[in-house]
Amino acid sequence: MRIEFQSGDYGETACDLLAYPVFDEDLSDSGSLESLDRMTRGAVRTVFSSGEFKAGLHQTCRIYKPGGLKSRYLLLVGAGKKSRFEPAKARDIAGTALRIAIAAAARTMAFVCRGHYSALLEARLAAEGALYANYDSGIYKTREKEYGEVHTLWLLFERGTPPRNAREGLRRGILVGEATNFARTLVNEPSNILTPSRFVERAAAAAASSGLSMRVLERDDMEKLGMNALLAVSRGSEEAPKLIILETPKDSKKGIRRATALVGKGVTFDSGGISIKPSDKMEEMKADMAGGAAVLGAMTALAQMRVPRPVIGLIPLVENLPSGRAAKPGDVVKSYLGKTVEIINTDAEGRLILADALSYARTLGAARILDIATLTGSCIVALGHINAGMMGTDQTTINRLRSSCRITGEGLWQLPLDEEYGKAILSEIADVKNVGDRWAGAITAAKFLQEFVEETPWVHLDIAGMDLDTDGRPFACKGATGFGVRTLVQLLE
Repeated sequence: MRIEFQSGDYGETACDLLAYPVFDEDLSDSGSLESLDRMTRGAVRTVFSSGEFKAGLHQTCRIYKPGGLKSRYLLLVGAGKKSRFEPAKARDIAGTALRIAIAAAARTMAFVCRGHYSALLEARLAAEGALYANYDSGIYKTREKEYGEVHTLWLLFERGTPPRNAREGLRRGILVGEATNFARTLVNEPSNILTPSRFVERAAAAAASSGLSMRVLERDDMEKLGMNALLAVSRGSEEAPKLIILETPKDSKKGIRRATALVGKGVTFDSGGISIKPSDKMEEMKADMAGGAAVLGAMTALAQMRVPRPVIGLIPLVENLPSGRAAKPGDVVKSYLGKTVEIINTDAEGRLILADALSYARTLGAARILDIATLTGSCIVALGHINAGMMGTDQTTINRLRSSCRITGEGLWQLPLDEEYGKAILSEIADVKNVGDRWAGAITAAKFLQEFVEETPWVHLDIAGMDLDTDGRPFACKGATGFGVRTLVQLLE
């Protein structure tokens, strides 16, 4: 789908479908939609007065061949109350409109930005939303698609706007939208297709096209470095472990600047190992690499945006399977940092691979670390599927992440990280154990990770429950969400 900015009057835009967001307040304000009503020769007010359209968020009303417009359809898209309208909703509304256009077999579509926010931001959000909605998760279906495709989307503004700002917002929106969909595809891939080695191949292609530098640590490299926590998780699988290291392009004019490291959990399939999971919903464990996918997606976007500060991405990749060689409950391993870990539960594997990756990030010069992982079921119990858990020692970054939610649309909620929680992971035989008791599981998992970042400013995002959408939305299909890409980009760009 091609997305372009178009100047001029939306009433003169010839397209299959023209989408126009409507706020709840517009229904009672006779002047707010006067221009649109005049163009449609009263059709808009007729729809309002009939009660057919209420303007609730994502409600739609399609008017066929509206008189006075050059579009085949006029689509009114509910935006809810203007007083509660946040930037992220602009993205979702554009996505809702795009999916209605697809269902209507529209080949060309125009979306009107109402000017609630800056042109740069609105163009970016609309582009992101359209690309997100245009994604199809049925990547291995052999039947023909039920609907066609929107080939061209034009973004228009109700009021005049500097073309430069709109085009720059559009450029950024396309980069982030494509990066998010790339992450969604990785997460949707079956684990027999996306093994650790295949993930490396996808990452190499993405790095080459976006200007990232990339290297990979193999099993022998990890053995020499003493990454025994990571290696312990991979022992039960025939698939070799990998550790991807990505770096954004260096700007020689900026001199040496300390880097931010993004570390993403990459368990391409998690059976639980010897501590095997119940069979129900185990197929969803192909998504246990969603954190790694988010890091890869974000890094590709950041590289193309040419962010001025250096960013390093680390993605430890393993399969967690039971076998005669697999790690067992009660085993003790020595981590890359030198701390010893008693493995109580082999299904708490994500924190083991992250432990070595976090420590290694510090040796690469990271002055700040963010990790993102589908880490604990306990986080879903605490926050459901509405917010990801957020913990750490870098309160400034936590505050920035929380404030960005209204733009990214990705919910984050801070959980406590008091020192007392660390008592739960003290081992009788080693320095720490990889699980505590049943209480505060998301927090004690974060306390475990904290052992391996030590004094480096650090934030942990537990995105369990946010990686997959099993219900679908008006603006998106079911399947992987790409959660985290927008959050990481918003923070670092």
